[in-house]
Amino acid sequence: MTPGACPFEGGTRFAVRARDAATVWLCLFDGDAERRVAMTRDGDWFVAEVAGVGPGQLYGYRADGEWDPDHGRWFDPAKLLVDPYAIELDRRFAYDPTLSTFGIDTAAIVPRAIVPALVQPVAFERPRIDPARPIYELNVRGFTMLHPDVPETQRGTIAALAHPSVIAHLRKIGVGTVELMPIVAWIDERHLPPLGLSNAWGYNPIAMMAIDPGLAPGGVAELRDTIAALHAADIGVILDVVFNHSGESDVHGPILSLRGLDDRCYAHAPDGGLINDTGTGNTLDAGDAGVRDLILASLRHFASLGVDGFRFDLAPVIARSPGFVAQAPIFAAIAADPVLADRVMIAEPWDIGPGGYQLGNFPADWLEWNDRYRDDVRRFWRGDGGVGPLATRIMGSSDIFGSLTRSVSFLAAHDGFTLADLVSHVDRHNHANGEDNRDGHGDNLSWNHGVEGPTDDPAIEAARTADLRALLATLFATRGHIQLTAGDEFGRSQQGNNNAYAQDNAITWIDWTARDATLEDYVAKLARWRRARPAVSDRNVPDHASWITLDEEAMTRTHWEAADCPGFELRLPGASIRIDRAGRTVTLR
Repeated sequence: MTPGACPFEGGTRFAVRARDAATVWLCLFDGDAERRVAMTRDGDWFVAEVAGVGPGQLYGYRADGEWDPDHGRWFDPAKLLVDPYAIELDRRFAYDPTLSTFGIDTAAIVPRAIVPALVQPVAFERPRIDPARPIYELNVRGFTMLHPDVPETQRGTIAALAHPSVIAHLRKIGVGTVELMPIVAWIDERHLPPLGLSNAWGYNPIAMMAIDPGLAPGGVAELRDTIAALHAADIGVILDVVFNHSGESDVHGPILSLRGLDDRCYAHAPDGGLINDTGTGNTLDAGDAGVRDLILASLRHFASLGVDGFRFDLAPVIARSPGFVAQAPIFAAIAADPVLADRVMIAEPWDIGPGGYQLGNFPADWLEWNDRYRDDVRRFWRGDGGVGPLATRIMGSSDIFGSLTRSVSFLAAHDGFTLADLVSHVDRHNHANGEDNRDGHGDNLSWNHGVEGPTDDPAIEAARTADLRALLATLFATRGHIQLTAGDEFGRSQQGNNNAYAQDNAITWIDWTARDATLEDYVAKLARWRRARPAVSDRNVPDHASWITLDEEAMTRTHWEAADCPGFELRLPGASIRIDRAGRTVTLR
């Protein structure tokens, strides 16, 4: 069965999975006028072929059946439902309480899917991801909203990433691959609109294949053309994908798509309640063949547009049944897929469910975000971490990954303090989120040099700058893949907010006019140094490394275990890395 809307000469065939529905209607829209077409059951699917309907037609579904939310039955024909396989929508999602209320028609407020035109797949090339060049995590909207060179009409969109000034900046700091935070259509969490807030990150998806219309007014073509422009500059593209939950949330959440069509896609406890291994109210069940089909179709769709790889948010969820299974079916399906087999796969290897921390346990050809690196490097430069853990992390975390590192090493990410805030704040400052500063991580392994937040004290400012340089140099001297978060190369701050998911405003929009140009130039220098020294980024742990004390002696066990050991020098073929905690310096040669 080919799901979704598939045009053919003279019409379009529609297919949607609705295993427990009694009736499903295809809803065709011409403006506000709705025409319903009864669909025919074919096993778990409902299908309809409609003559005279082609690309550009707006459509949705309605489903009828049992209404029994306590047992996973949410059928309400008053609810317009978005095709889970839609690849374009006519508008963004907007939360409204009526989306959760039985019997109230929602056609006026729910996005309609668009029957797609045939998009010619791009020619597949070797994925662009090179450990000698950093991965660069960015939020499309926040990255470009204030960029002075990008035309105002283009700011905040995927197309803005193809602007020559944006590409020039990426090339200056040596970026090899951009990792785009979620770009598929999402909805605000229901508590945000009353607070005057909106989701800025996108980790609350509804349509797993449809690009959010606010990010890509030009639809699929806009993403394809932007990827082509980045590829022409030798910059790859990775998408951050969220297959662990949907924005339909808990039992009080909206009925927008899967919930109203096929609630079996969600993981349920024996008592019928929703399992919540994500902290968002629901969990998609990748043990269900229907969910796996949707995941694979989504990945193939974006790969066909030129995407080089994917970063999986809360990745253990896709391998749960209900506990984590290292040989989960999804891994074998991806590895066997001719479109996906050579794409780059990156796991965020934790979720909040039982046994949810799985760093090092993903397939041998997957990369993994390494929070052990983040924490051990932070502890060292804060002053309460040892040289032994630091050395292990710099060398690729062989204690976790073995001799061929799969680490994606990072110091800061979208979730948490920015790098500049890390050395300027001990405490989180999330009051703008409307949750009385209770949200976000409470312990960030951060430090502030005696003053919380901004200061005019030149000595403190100099100390913070020295720490930023030391942290960044440590990152660029690290074996395997490294990741930099947008703006950390020039001192971006979020005013101490370490959970800015709801701040679609100046807190998260990068201020390009306030960049620390000296720090930015330093990062560009680090990037050139790293790229010119293959021994540093090589994913294989070498047997030709030598470790020297700062006094030019061979490191011994006593040195490694001494709490007050100030650092070391690591010598590799063609490279030297000297780390001096007392002097707050990293010297690279």
